[in-house]
Amino acid sequence: MADATGFHLKGSAPERYEHYVAPLMAPFVTALVDAADLYPGATVLDLACGTGFAARAAAAQAGPTGRVAGADLNAGMLKIAEACHPRLYPDIEFTCAPADDLPYPDATFDAVLCQQGAQFFPDLDAALRETARVTRPEGRFAATVWSHLDDSPYFVAQQHAVEQYDTAEAAAGFRAAFATADRLTAALDRAGFRDTTNRRLTFTITLPPLEDYVRGHLSAIPWGRTIADTLGEQALTQAAATIRARLPEDTTTFPFTTTLVTAVR
Repeated sequence: MADATGFHLKGSAPERYEHYVAPLMAPFVTALVDAADLYPGATVLDLACGTGFAARAAAAQAGPTGRVAGADLNAGMLKIAEACHPRLYPDIEFTCAPADDLPYPDATFDAVLCQQGAQFFPDLDAALRETARVTRPEGRFAATVWSHLDDSPYFVAQQHAVEQYDTAEAAAGFRAAFATADRLTAALDRAGFRDTTNRRLTFTITLPPLEDYVRGHLSAIPWGRTIADTLGEQALTQAAATIRARLPEDTTTFPFTTTLVTAVR
């Protein structure tokens, strides 16, 4: 994830992010990597890679003759990414770098992936110009951003918890997560990409038991950490209780919707 608009994790939060966010991300990561049409030997960048969900999936498709890199501004997230990636592949090269200043030569990558990161870039146009620079001609770009909040009941419940505590920083970070795909599509066009498309993807995801999961997940994302850091751990516990109270008691299965955006360099 990108480190902007409040998406910054420190301390033990990156480790919790790897554990608690994985169930939400898994089907969307698969769809993202599939959309990039990777092949054995491909060179791939996971942009705003976080703890490396997409990088690991890309490495499985690029294979031992490929090359996968991950870039993120958050050193704590990269530490977990390095610890978690399988050693069956060639080492994934994780680098601490902002999206608008990447340490790679021109036309390095056959594909660039961005899983739930683009909405947090402080300068989306600059980040995508830099992405275009490091993508080879005819290379592919694929990204996901969460769709409208109302499409995901779990996130609607989370919004109520964030608003309950009225911390401006937490609210801003939460709102940023639900940026529109149209903004990303327009920025790709300005950066020189073509054949830009977007489509909505909905997966019904079964979460772990909510009595433990809701608080754990909230503790692993920036707006939850802001509540805890500002108001204390008890406030985080109360926020988690607010989320659970707004969800059905008889299920842990909920729809989540994202928009998948693709383009060609």
